[in-house]
Amino acid sequence: MARLTGFIANRPDLGTRVAAFEQEALTTRKREDSPWGWGVGFFHSGEPLLKRRCLDDRRELRLADMIADVRSDILVSHIRCATVGGHTTDNTHPFRYRQWMFAGTGTVDRFGALRDKLYDSLPSFLQRSVRGETDSELVFHLLLEALHEAGELDRPPGAPETCAGALRSALVRLERICAEVGADACKLNVLVATPEYLCALRGASPMALRMLAGRADFEPLFAEHGPGQHRLPDLEPCRLCLVASDFDAGVPPGWSEVGPDEIVVFTRTENPRRIAALPR
Repeated sequence: MARLTGFIANRPDLGTRVAAFEQEALTTRKREDSPWGWGVGFFHSGEPLLKRRCLDDRRELRLADMIADVRSDILVSHIRCATVGGHTTDNTHPFRYRQWMFAGTGTVDRFGALRDKLYDSLPSFLQRSVRGETDSELVFHLLLEALHEAGELDRPPGAPETCAGALRSALVRLERICAEVGADACKLNVLVATPEYLCALRGASPMALRMLAGRADFEPLFAEHGPGQHRLPDLEPCRLCLVASDFDAGVPPGWSEVGPDEIVVFTRTENPRRIAALPR
């Protein structure tokens, strides 16, 4: 099955610890013999980096293993069971354009009939940046077009509400094009990352978040700092927001479910903010 996970923290060493601590919730087990792959996108000194493996023969994938060598305070990961496009690096999420990263789960209905319409609706400079065959990459480019029309694509990412508004505009355009060929409305789970924030959209599959803040939440993650070990670092200022979707066994205990068609924005310093996506 496909899987989507992201986090944003105020320290770059917290993500790997949370991934290990939440290992059961963030492990994906293969249910059939079809191939799968995975990718991770993160920022280092403000620059977006990708680590992608288009094929992996393991029967289960753990986020903790995927990011064991990654040190970043913002990260998006994706496990892909291909429904559109072959098992290539260009088709492996996350996708990147300048300082924007995107990953999603779900499939655009009747994509074969829609692909040319979606592609042709893009300005030529965005058409040239499409590398793969997937519906998700074209949805990403609809978002980039909405940012371009708002004058936000050629500047550093602004407020997260700007991204939320552009994502809403991209979904409106997608649904309009779907309606032209009689396709069903799209129900996609999406994560968008910039160097400053995360933006999540829940479509059909369950999505949930977990907020950790302060010493009480983080002490269990530093269990090795017991008696006789090094002094426990100051954990009171620590903050991390974790978001994931498409769980193997339902929303884990202690997580807060995101509502259908809801957008949530995450920053390093504030609590998650929920925004309605589209009226249904």
